[in-house]
Amino acid sequence: MPDDATLRELAARQGVCVRPILQHVTDTLTGTTRTVVIACGATRAKVCPSCADTARRLRIQQCREGWHLDHDPPRPEPDNQDDEPENDGQADEYEDTGRRVRSTRRRQDAPNIPRLEVSDRTTGRIFEAPDGKTYRPSMFLTLTLPSYGRVTSEGAPADPATYDYRRAALDAMHFPKLVDRFWQNLRRATGYNVQYFATVEPQRRLAPHLHAAIRGAIPRKLIRQVVAATYHQVWWPNLDEPVHTDPAAMPVWDELAHAYADPQTGALLPSWDAALDEINDDPAAMPAHVIRAGSQVDIQGVIAGTPLADRVIGYLTKYLTKSITDPLHNDHDGEAPISAACRAHIDRLADEVRWLPCSPTCANWLRHGIQPKNPRPGLEPGRCTSKAHDRDHLGLGGRRVLVSRRWTGKSLDQHRADRAAVIRAVLTEAGIDMDDHDELSATTTTPDGTPRFVWTTTHPGDLDGPSYARLIAHAINQRQRWRNQYETAKTRAGPTTPDLSATARSTAAPAV
Repeated sequence: MPDDATLRELAARQGVCVRPILQHVTDTLTGTTRTVVIACGATRAKVCPSCADTARRLRIQQCREGWHLDHDPPRPEPDNQDDEPENDGQADEYEDTGRRVRSTRRRQDAPNIPRLEVSDRTTGRIFEAPDGKTYRPSMFLTLTLPSYGRVTSEGAPADPATYDYRRAALDAMHFPKLVDRFWQNLRRATGYNVQYFATVEPQRRLAPHLHAAIRGAIPRKLIRQVVAATYHQVWWPNLDEPVHTDPAAMPVWDELAHAYADPQTGALLPSWDAALDEINDDPAAMPAHVIRAGSQVDIQGVIAGTPLADRVIGYLTKYLTKSITDPLHNDHDGEAPISAACRAHIDRLADEVRWLPCSPTCANWLRHGIQPKNPRPGLEPGRCTSKAHDRDHLGLGGRRVLVSRRWTGKSLDQHRADRAAVIRAVLTEAGIDMDDHDELSATTTTPDGTPRFVWTTTHPGDLDGPSYARLIAHAINQRQRWRNQYETAKTRAGPTTPDLSATARSTAAPAV
């Protein structure tokens, strides 16, 4: 049998998960057991290329289904949406609670924008051509962040000494807030409930930027006006001069006070609420950071069913399987070596991100002589567990895909179920029975009401369990058999059958 590395490569080519999760399922009625392989569900190609590609294809379907709708989709249930954050954006608020609010007045250096009552409509206008044909165009929008210094063609700063790494790191950390504020402003300026499918991707210089499919057509002049007028103020304590920089003299946990204290004087550090109250009481206080979008805005009109629409969807989802640092690599797999200048650029930005606070609960506030919100023992500056501090994220700790609540009216799980339903319908029509694991559902009960199937996690190589090689080999064979069945079913059904072969590779888990 081939070695594990060869099988992993073959599995990736066949669309099989390379790091599966094993579950032993015991039928309490019959006493029989079987091993079920579940895909890991990773969204990064370097972790599992097969699962990452499956996730990307699901997002492609979600984007395509909602972009050019000619009717308002139903309002989803609150638990069925996991994409768009709720934020009324009525004021520049402190980011711990909605109770501590500064002035709602706009900044004097920000232009005004129209403010209309937002209707419940989610679809765009209909345009009629001279020949009587009607169109309902949509848009593709790209937003960027401002420049932090001139960069070379490979993305590294031309002069690292003058490149504004601090501002770049803070902008990356608070970019999701700026994007959220932009959609709020755009809805108020247009007067309808603008719906979007957006992805956050890294530029070669490692600054995040936004690609967005927008349902409906909006005047380009108005969009540029909203971009120029959108900003987000971070009302946090001052971030300029850390108080505690010596790793051997960081604030210590006081068990009796349940708070952190100065290592030299023993005095308790100001609480998070006290630090914010001090800012609120100072009429001359300035925000710790203000983030704005860059001046470069790309806007394209897109008509449903055109080649451009398909190209744009591919462009929207192109980098979803990549990490933030991958654009600096020279090949498509992100494995080629990068130049010393680019590596130094990553190191410098990663070091800046490591020590800046990412949220009110971040341990890095101890360096500034302030207790994080909800403090607990064991916090250590520079070791915050938020992914914003990871080298692969470089400050961007939020979601990479942002979808408005009424884009399709469905959750991602519902889109996944739709893909599976198409596959099963095609197979059923062709007289092919696909393996169905619903019979092993954890919700199935015995006559006395107890769970019939008991699931327990195991690992390849466990005693009496399958080896990794046997497991992957079986999964590859199973996947090939399913694919052949689906291609046969499509042939029988005729040319109108949708080509969802990618779905066939991910709808069910093989049993060993």
